[in-house]
Amino acid sequence: MPIDLRAAKVAVVLLDIEGTTTPISFVHDVLFPYARARLEQFLGDPAHASDVDAVYDRFIKEHAQDATRAELPPRLVPRNNPEWLKSAVGYAEWLMDRDRKSPGLKMLQGLIWEHGYQARELRGVVFPDVAPAIRRWHAAGIRTAIYSSGSELAQRRLFESTVDGNLVPYLSGFFDTAVGPKTSADSYRAIATALNAQPSAMLFVSDVTRELEAARAAGMQPVLSVRPGNAPQETNDFEAITSFDSLAI
Repeated sequence: MPIDLRAAKVAVVLLDIEGTTTPISFVHDVLFPYARARLEQFLGDPAHASDVDAVYDRFIKEHAQDATRAELPPRLVPRNNPEWLKSAVGYAEWLMDRDRKSPGLKMLQGLIWEHGYQARELRGVVFPDVAPAIRRWHAAGIRTAIYSSGSELAQRRLFESTVDGNLVPYLSGFFDTAVGPKTSADSYRAIATALNAQPSAMLFVSDVTRELEAARAAGMQPVLSVRPGNAPQETNDFEAITSFDSLAI
């Protein structure tokens, strides 16, 4: 059953990416392998030294936290150690194997994908109903923003390079886990504040019920995205949609 955005007094539609705007297969079968195959090349390229320094600083802090939690991460040595590159690749792969929402890893992946988009080796993928819906909401004065565990840079590159054209001009904000975990209500409150919007006037769409629960706790209107390839969710009371065509004006 369609959801009437005007009747629900929605001023902002906040969207997850993976499993909501974009097929999970694109993320897991295209983006992740692309970054993994280029870890050593990117990290070891002197042209990326300043970016690598920033990534490595995050890795060092996260690695210490992993060790404190007794997660047994692989060895990570200081940047001045000749073995640093080998250890950095090993740690990045360890994080990837666990699908960790690591800020350092997300930053590194975003930088690698950035070069892929620039080289036209990558192009953003969204479901067919996404671009028309975002443009339709924009024309009606309803803002759209993105909240994903992928870096803000990666989000922008995905949406500006879709086969449906550059969607970035139609988007009012990009948020990653720098604002907080996606399962924390405080993260959604922070996004509402950044967008100068009341949480009650925001509708959040995601394929993960734990994220929807956090958004609801912050006062937002949650909607479950049910797309091909999405993981089954626990029994819940969230309204579900299979297409953005169901978010009507």
